[in-house]
This record gives sequence, C-alpha cells and structure tokens, in this order.
Amino acid sequence: MELEKIYFDEQGLVPTVVQDHATGDVLMVAWMNAESLARTLQTGETWFWSRSRKELWNKGASSGNRQRVVELRLDCDGDTLLVRVDRDGPACHTGEDSCFYRPLAGATPRSPEERSLVTPVAVPDRSLSVVDMDSMEVGILFNDLYTLIRMREAERPENSYTTYLFNSGLDKILKKVGEEATETVIAAKNGSAKELTSELSDLFYHLLVLMVERGLGLTDICRELAERAGRRPDPRFGVTVREG
Repeated sequence: MELEKIYFDEQGLVPTVVQDHATGDVLMVAWMNAESLARTLQTGETWFWSRSRKELWNKGASSGNRQRVVELRLDCDGDTLLVRVDRDGPACHTGEDSCFYRPLAGATPRSPEERSLVTPVAVPDRSLSVVDMDSMEVGILFNDLYTLIRMREAERPENSYTTYLFNSGLDKILKKVGEEATETVIAAKNGSAKELTSELSDLFYHLLVLMVERGLGLTDICRELAERAGRRPDPRFGVTVREG
C-alpha cells in the first residue's frame, strides 16, 4: 500500500483542525509545519506554527490549557490534518471552550444539556511516540540547531561565527569541515572520550553549516539512511510539498 503523504503548501504549512475526542466539538484551527508536526508526535502534545510571530508554539505552555494528543488523521486530499485531543482547559484564548463560540445570524448554539447527550467518540489506544525519549531529545536539539543556522544564513547578524562562515563562502566551509574531521580522527586515536566528544560536536556543527549552504535538510539525510537500512518511512512523517 502506498504511504500516505502530507501536502504542505508553498509556505510549508498545513491547516490543522483540533477536535475534542470525547465530545466531537471542534476546538480550534491552527497551522502546522514539518517541525511542529514532528514535535506533536514526539511529545504527545499539540505544537503549531504561528504565522504572525514566525515561531513554533506549544498549546498551553503559558496558559496551562494543554492538549494531549489521542489521534491524528489525514483528510482524503492529504492537505488537512485532524488532531483529536484530551484537554486540560479552554482551547480559546478568550477563555471559551472552543474558538468557534460565536454563532452566525440565525444559528442557535448548542446548550450545555445538549452537549452532555453527545456520545463520546471511541478512539483506539495507540502510542504516538516513534522514538525513545533520548533519541527524541537529540532529534529536537539537532533540528533546533539546524533552524538557528538557517536563521544565521538568512539574517547574517554581526559578530557571529556562523555569519563569518557563510560570508566566507563554500570553500571556507569545506576547509573547516576537513579540519574538524581530521581533528576528530586524532581525538579518536588519543582515546580521550571528552576530547572526542568535543571534536565530534565541532564536526556536527560544521556539517550542518555545509548542509544549509548547499540547500540540504535533515529530512534528506533521514530518508537516505532509512533507504540504506531498508526501512520505509513512517507515514506520519511523509512530507511532500505540492507545487503550484
């Protein structure tokens, strides 16, 4: 069976409907990108992308009204997500249970008595975590570092070593990768775990700089390694950008 694909728009976003899994009420609509989707799957809580602030946000991180993910679904066209959640409080920043609390003219909102008659939706018990906690933290760390390097490449702030590398160009970056690789080999021969850890960290960082410089993403590496291992990627991480 062909793996399901999530079609992100030209901005790398997919609309996401959040639903109360017990009542079926639609709580809110937000946007996810590949990173917020990965964090949602890894942490079991909803993460979104703010188009106005240009940053990730974890629902309830400041208000305490967290949403614990029970199930994720993909629509028939692959371009909209449905996230069914257990929630600790209101979904709307106004304090209303749902962001859709304002009826249009002629519409009658459902009363609390009617809400209590809704049959809870049966949802299968499933694990959303696709990696162990240690691997999850490493993945988030690498993704955060990669994102920071991309920001440095785009903004070029002064007094930044990363800016210096990008301003110096590909040859300089390649030279640094070669130097760090050599120092890693020497550290490995010396037998000092602390020295090797330090040199490997330097090498990983410069490799990420090289990836950004050459337009490669972490998902490119993950796909390549998965293919070499003979594994099919988890459909929840299938990402295809729809052109046009």
